[in-house]
Amino acid sequence: MNTPNRVTEIATENNLPIVALVQSAGVFLPKQFSVFHKGGQIFRDLAVRSQLGQLSCAVVFGSSTAGGAYHPALSDYSIFVKDQAQVFLGGPPLVKMATGEVIEAEELGGAKIHASVTGLADQIASDEFDAIRKAREWVASLPAQPVAPEIQTPRPPRYSAEDIMSLVNPDIRKPFDMGEVLLRIVDDSRLSVFKPSYGRNLITAWAKILGHTVGIVANQMPVINSDEASKGAQFIRLCNQQDTPLVFMHNVTGFMVGPKAEHSGIIKRGAQLVSAVSCSRVPHISVICGASYGAGNYAMCGRAYRPRFLFAWPTGRCSVMGPDQLAGVMELVERSSAASKGSALDEGELAARVERFRDGVQRDSECYRTSAVGLDDGIIDPRDTRDVLGMCLDIVGAGGVKGAEGHRVLARM
Repeated sequence: MNTPNRVTEIATENNLPIVALVQSAGVFLPKQFSVFHKGGQIFRDLAVRSQLGQLSCAVVFGSSTAGGAYHPALSDYSIFVKDQAQVFLGGPPLVKMATGEVIEAEELGGAKIHASVTGLADQIASDEFDAIRKAREWVASLPAQPVAPEIQTPRPPRYSAEDIMSLVNPDIRKPFDMGEVLLRIVDDSRLSVFKPSYGRNLITAWAKILGHTVGIVANQMPVINSDEASKGAQFIRLCNQQDTPLVFMHNVTGFMVGPKAEHSGIIKRGAQLVSAVSCSRVPHISVICGASYGAGNYAMCGRAYRPRFLFAWPTGRCSVMGPDQLAGVMELVERSSAASKGSALDEGELAARVERFRDGVQRDSECYRTSAVGLDDGIIDPRDTRDVLGMCLDIVGAGGVKGAEGHRVLARM
């Protein structure tokens, strides 16, 4: 992680463009706990550099999966090598496990698909040498480098905060009605909902919390589709135009995978949301209520995206993927590796390893573990959420709230 961050520092300090040669399988799953949160900084830096006019180009040489897909998506320009570059959030094995669909990698996210269907690829190169030539041409084409908000008297919610304890299921695999939770947090239980009939898995609304006007981004269902990503990005831009702080309420397992999601532009739309979060300049406050997994954590302003404050409920869980999904992927990898080598697997030993891995991920993702290593600012009682948010809004409001000028996101989106 140090090398790419240092390259970014040098480029930023000297106002230089970055050309990245991309081929990535994403997070190294056995080390996901130590890599996941720091890894998000790479994507944030790409979005912020674009906002500052410090451009980047991704040259995709091979397969770039999961987190690796966001590098070309968040770059200002992307070049894909024909018959080699393959970019998707979830590869064919994960798609099969998640949806039961069987699809070839090239059909799911090959260079041709991204050039003609999703629009993620700006140019197709015939081979790696041609890709480098096109990157040189891109560099040559670049130009030479040359108050606190008013507080109204708060009105208490119409519903008791005690209800939150029965609304939220301790089993985070079961979704809960985030809208009902919000009605027990905001003043007078009033929400001014933005696009209520579009992208319904994500709640975007204006409200007041102890007199402070806020924008709220909350997961109604754990999966983010293209519609939710577009809606969230637009709402964040509006809050920046209005100098309104943002509160993120997490219960997200990530972005949707599969051919339908990929072809609907989930990488591009998801990157648009991540970019909007990255480039937003109003204060962000995040609360991890349930799951906060993978790129969904990034899109909801997880630790890597530098919220002013980040808290977790006792039901909060945070990792690159859910324990069952991670264990399933690791089992698929081991079986594939054994098959390619023609070696036999000890099913009992494999099952034991998978179970140990699942248990380890479960422990590492629990809020008591993540809080112990400083990945949040504290575990709070869900019933105290309104008061905690109010105190935080008092603090951020005292310094004045100012959104990003025009809040430009990546022009290519």
